[in-house]
Amino acid sequence: MTNTPAVTDELGLMDWPEPARERGWHATALATAIYAGHVRDQGTPYINHPVRVVAILKNELGVTEPDLLILGLLHDALEISPSAEPLIESGLGRAFAERLRSMTPDHRLEQRPKQPRDADAWHDKIQALDQDELLVRLADRIDNLRDLRHSPDPDRRARFLGTLTHTYLPLAEEPREVSAPLRAAFLLLSAEYRQHAQEKAAQ
Repeated sequence: MTNTPAVTDELGLMDWPEPARERGWHATALATAIYAGHVRDQGTPYINHPVRVVAILKNELGVTEPDLLILGLLHDALEISPSAEPLIESGLGRAFAERLRSMTPDHRLEQRPKQPRDADAWHDKIQALDQDELLVRLADRIDNLRDLRHSPDPDRRARFLGTLTHTYLPLAEEPREVSAPLRAAFLLLSAEYRQHAQEKAAQ
């Protein structure tokens, strides 16, 4: 199970200047509290996933900006616990909470069952993300795709791959200016998808 020192080590807090370091400590405490007791469908502690997303951002996509790494750590916080928004806003500011809202499916924020129209709404929401928020969501997709083989739910696997091919992968083909980390994320996600497809075909 991922513990607080492991989270702070992955963020690299000791190398951050103040006040970013203090902000990082606060984000770590929030993440530990919000994700506590939640598990992924394969039975692993939920916090392991956002910590891996931070590692992808930092080690594979070259992200060094503290607030973007914090965003990676808390990217699923409102999906897991929408009621935590006031706590996040109090600790990290309204602008940060709004960034999380922009990255969270509406049915999760509204705490209701997913409906057919929500797929299109989520597609539109992803399309409207700023580059930093999209980068975090792509890092999230990369980790989820790598972890997909461990999911015991075939319906979840099918839904994930459907969203990937319908929403995320087409973004890489859009003719627009993107940052170097974002372009790297598109390439990495596409490569991971091709590898996954090859493994499935070989089974």
